[in-house]
Amino acid sequence: MNDVGRRRFLAGAGAAVAVGAVSGTGVLAGTAQADEQSLGLPATTVKSGDARYVDMVRGSNQRWVGNPDVIRVCNSTDQVVAAVQDAVNAGKRIGVRSGGHCYENFVYEATQVVIDVSELDQVGYDPVRNAISVGAGANLFQVYDALYRVWGVIIPGGSCGTVGAGGHITGGGYGLNSRQFGLTVDYLYGVEVVTVDAAGKAKVIVATRDGSDRDLWWAHTGGGGGNFGVVTRFLLKATTATGTDPSTFLPRPPAELFINSVALDWKDVTEENFTRLVDNYGKWHERNSAPDSPYDGIFGLLKLNKKTWDADRNVTGQIVLLTQADASRPNAQQLLDTYLAAVFDGVDAPRVPMSVRSGEHAAMPHLFKTQRLPWLHGTFELSGGPSWTLRSDYKSAYLRKGHTAEQIAATYKWLATPDYNNGNALVQIDSYGCRVNAVGSADTAVPQRDSVLKLQYQVYWEDPAEDAQHLNWFRNFYSEVYASTGGVPVPNAVTDGCYVNYPDIDLQDPSFNRSGVPWSTLYYKGNYPRLRQVKDRYDPRNTFRHRQSIEP
Repeated sequence: MNDVGRRRFLAGAGAAVAVGAVSGTGVLAGTAQADEQSLGLPATTVKSGDARYVDMVRGSNQRWVGNPDVIRVCNSTDQVVAAVQDAVNAGKRIGVRSGGHCYENFVYEATQVVIDVSELDQVGYDPVRNAISVGAGANLFQVYDALYRVWGVIIPGGSCGTVGAGGHITGGGYGLNSRQFGLTVDYLYGVEVVTVDAAGKAKVIVATRDGSDRDLWWAHTGGGGGNFGVVTRFLLKATTATGTDPSTFLPRPPAELFINSVALDWKDVTEENFTRLVDNYGKWHERNSAPDSPYDGIFGLLKLNKKTWDADRNVTGQIVLLTQADASRPNAQQLLDTYLAAVFDGVDAPRVPMSVRSGEHAAMPHLFKTQRLPWLHGTFELSGGPSWTLRSDYKSAYLRKGHTAEQIAATYKWLATPDYNNGNALVQIDSYGCRVNAVGSADTAVPQRDSVLKLQYQVYWEDPAEDAQHLNWFRNFYSEVYASTGGVPVPNAVTDGCYVNYPDIDLQDPSFNRSGVPWSTLYYKGNYPRLRQVKDRYDPRNTFRHRQSIEP
């Protein structure tokens, strides 16, 4: 096996070397030496003037470009310890990067040392901990590919394959399999994290759900990245797993998937059609999102794109529904047909192929006729991802019920207005609930455990000179949708706060968040006090911080 293969997947005896030896205190020892012996990869330091620097000081959102003193690219946990210790000794502020998909400027703002863990991408079996080990730098497609090809199992993560596992899992990542299997953190058995104690000493802690550092484990089940230390790897195993066979540790996906894409041309969509569609979608999810729902294998992404006009003032743009369904069930086709019929019931507009890009998804006209694909092929087919050339902004909301009439009316108003002509703006309404809601609100750090929909507001543009124009429209849009609760989706009977992995600094600005509910409650609800206690214990110097990190 070549070095690339060894780095991506390490199993059996090789994994025992890769994960190192574990002492009785829960501290992982000898990892760097073992890793470097097997991989031959030293730590790398990149500074301004190096051709690699300009790549490493930016991520997917081109609004955020950093100017750190140094980037430390680490190939082992011990190298992370050394990088953190050097920064602490020098009094330098630390930022951590895995996949580069942080929506806000949390990695680079005021950061002097960026610790890049993207090379910590090994996937393997840890025989000492008896769990599957995933490096924090592995991207989701690397994880899916390795888990599925070797053991036939998955984690229910997101559809953007280049997202790093480090931030995704730590923030409570979800994806197209989550209604069927829950959240990624529902399978988190342990986390290896480099922390800094009160004396300023960097050290490694392996915190597990049944160990002495259980609170640190719990904080990483949805507390978000950059709060407690540098995560170097995750240990994955279901709470119900027994024995030592990794093929039984995580859920097995359906053998096959139905994949479908259907669109409505905006020129055919009246306000009545729009209202009916969004209301139908919400009502269907209200009825079919219990943990035992027969529809748990169906996941939809309703993409309400901005209505646009071409140079001749012809209406352009589409509204799109992407759907993934478990095709292995005996009545799978009937379930899918019933779902689609319910969503489009009474919508008097022709259904057509998806012919334009929608947010992070390319046009998919070939999916207008439902395709039946093997699971891994279907997962890759329905994947999306941002353009790494655009500027962007994002907001989020959880819904416990479908949209209210007022929320739908405000959404239509802002998407249909001729005063803003950007086809790269949308709100994506994702299916949620079912097995996600089988877990208690305090069992993990993710408190939103009775929602049925999860919303991601997105806007993209190219020209920095247009920042104010796009941000003003975007902020006003979101604010009016949640006008009855102070411009944000406060936890109540209909809405349930925001998703920490779609961070939004406007939530802490009283000119945008007029609800009186702090940003921390919108993300964490009643779990925030416990997260602060973990912060006090494991990061007493507030070494790991950003503009919206857990407060000490």
